[in-house]
Parts: sequence; C-alpha cells; structure tokens
Amino acid sequence: MRTLQRYLAREVVTATIFVLFALLAIFAFFDLVNQIDEVGRAGYTLSAAFAFVALSQPARIYELMPIAALIGTIYALSKLAASSEFTIMRVSGMSTRRLAAWIVRTGLFFVVAIYLLGELVAPPAERVAQRLRLEARGAAVAQEFRSGVWVRDVVRDSDGGTERLRFVNVRQVRPDTTVVNWRIFEFDRDYRLRSIATAQQGIYQPGDPLAGVPRGWRLADVVETRIPVVGTMDTAPSPLKTEILREPQRLWVSDLTPDIFGVLLVQPERMGLSALVQYIRHLSDNRQSSDRYEIAFWSKLFYPLAILVMMALALPFAYLHVRAGGVSLKIFSGVMIGVGFYMLNKLFAHIGLLNTWPPIAVAALPSLVVLSFALSALYWIERR
Repeated sequence: MRTLQRYLAREVVTATIFVLFALLAIFAFFDLVNQIDEVGRAGYTLSAAFAFVALSQPARIYELMPIAALIGTIYALSKLAASSEFTIMRVSGMSTRRLAAWIVRTGLFFVVAIYLLGELVAPPAERVAQRLRLEARGAAVAQEFRSGVWVRDVVRDSDGGTERLRFVNVRQVRPDTTVVNWRIFEFDRDYRLRSIATAQQGIYQPGDPLAGVPRGWRLADVVETRIPVVGTMDTAPSPLKTEILREPQRLWVSDLTPDIFGVLLVQPERMGLSALVQYIRHLSDNRQSSDRYEIAFWSKLFYPLAILVMMALALPFAYLHVRAGGVSLKIFSGVMIGVGFYMLNKLFAHIGLLNTWPPIAVAALPSLVVLSFALSALYWIERR
C-alpha cells in the first residue's frame, strides 16, 4: 500500500505542476499583452513590461494553485481509471476513505508551499513589480480621492488615552514611499483645531528606541499655522494671535509608517498576513472601516486550504466509468468548476463587503459550498 500511495502521489503532483505551468503560461501571455499596450508611454520599455509580468507570477501561482490542483488531480485519476489501474487499486483493497486520505496528504504539500509563497514571496515581489512599473512610467501611486490620501493618526498620552488627533492628507505616494505634499490638521481631545501644517515632502525615519531617537517623518519646507485656544463662552477680545512658523526641516513624530501609505501600492488580496494585520489594527485604532482588509485577511488564511477542497472534489471523477466521459471531457469539467470557484470567491467578497457580512464567513463560504458538493458527490458514489 505504501508503494501504491507513493505512485498515486507522484502522478497527482506531476499532473498538478504541469497544469500549473500551463495556466501560468496562458495568464502570463495575456498579462504581457495588456502591458504591451502601455509600452512606450513615459519611458515604459518592453524590458520593464517583461520584468513586471515576471514579478507578478508568484501572486499568479497563489491564485491559480487551487484550480491547478483540481485539474491535475482529475487528470491523474482519470488517466488511471482509463487504463484500468484505478480498478486494480480498488480490487486490491483501496477504499474511498483511504484514497481521500492519500489525496489529502498529497495536498498538504501544496498547502504548505502556497502558504509560504503567499506570505514570503508574493507580497514583496508584487510591491517591487508595482514600483518598477510606476517608476518606469514616472507616475505616483493612484489615489482614491482627488485630494489624495487621508489618514487618521492618534497621539496618546502615557496612560494610553487620546491626547491629540491628527488628520493627515498627502497628495502623492511615490514608489520609493517618499510622501509628497503634506497637510496635517491637528485637533485636541475636544476636537478643537490647534494647528494646520503643510510640507513639500516627507521621508520616513525609523528612529532608534535604544538611543531614545523617536521614529517619524523628516518633513521638508514646513509651514505651520498655530491657532490659539479661546473659550467658547469668552466673548471679550483675546490678546492671543495666530502664529505662523516656517522650518526648512522638521522631525514629525508619528506612528504612521511607509507600510500604511504603501498599502495603496498593492491590492489587499495580494498583501501578506502581517501587513494586513498591521493595517487592520491601524484602521481599528482610528475607528475606520477595515472590512475590506479583514475579508482579505481571512481569505489569505482559507484560500490555501481550498487546495484540499478542490482535490477532494476531483475524487468523484475517478469513479466515473470511462463511457461516462473521456479524460478530455473530465478535464473540461474541472476547468469549468475551477473557474466557477474563482468567480465565486470574487463574488462573495464583493457581496459581503456591500452587505457588511462577517469577514470570516465571506472568506470561508465558497470553500464550504464546494466541499459540501464534493462530499455529496462522494456519498452518492458510495451509495451506488
């Protein structure tokens, strides 16, 4: 049985890897075609387009792996069934449960590999790809509003309470995470405006906690307007005046990091788990909606496990008689199911975001639906 298990695992792994490379070649071709349309614009060269597509492939592997596992497993099992090898395996004592256990063990190899790829390789490669593309075109990160990016920052006192509130607006985030055209609106805890500051650009300074150097941003060409606090019940003329300060440079102490602004560089679905956790915590601390990023977080946790679900869905195809459909028909069915699963994931993400469904449910439901279908198909086959 151990030899039989190794043989089956080798067939499934070989077929899955072959299908994965075939899918990657197809998607890479279309990605390159899309990039060629932009070649020649603002210094975007053909070599930059090739580099962008190449750096995007780890994220593509992550997205396509469940589909490749489904098609590869269907192909391997259907080929064994067509050559009567699968019948011999069943006669030798291989039950459906044992076959499912073997397939799951084989799939765990892919699950671990995709987890590592999705966390350690794909996010940095995607950031480099986007920066390369933007630098070649001489562009900045696309913003969600005409006025730029808005970020809420909280300054806390020694007891953890809110001391000041700051609303930060920046017009551009360059590929090297240099932030351009700052506007900082600072309020006290009673939401009274205390100051308005502008700066031409800011470069992040990580600081050194051991040396007592705080982290923050080195702002250039700072102009700050300080507004005095006047009591709401005080109607008498105040001797206090608005003060304007000009500084060529200033270290602006803040917990905002380039990763917070750099979130705009990569889609949430292609970010790493650690980056998603950091940004979700930042949004929660500042009482901002984090549903989109929470859905992406839970999807990152569940999506690799979809490989096992898709491989389980391939099991019923092995029990179908050859006359019920050739290998090509079964592979076509697998392609349709894989595309449907991919679209189902996207659909649930959008519907869940619009209807404010629990993020964990939005991420898990597509896999649960497919798993229910796979278990029902196996139960029907067992009953026969």
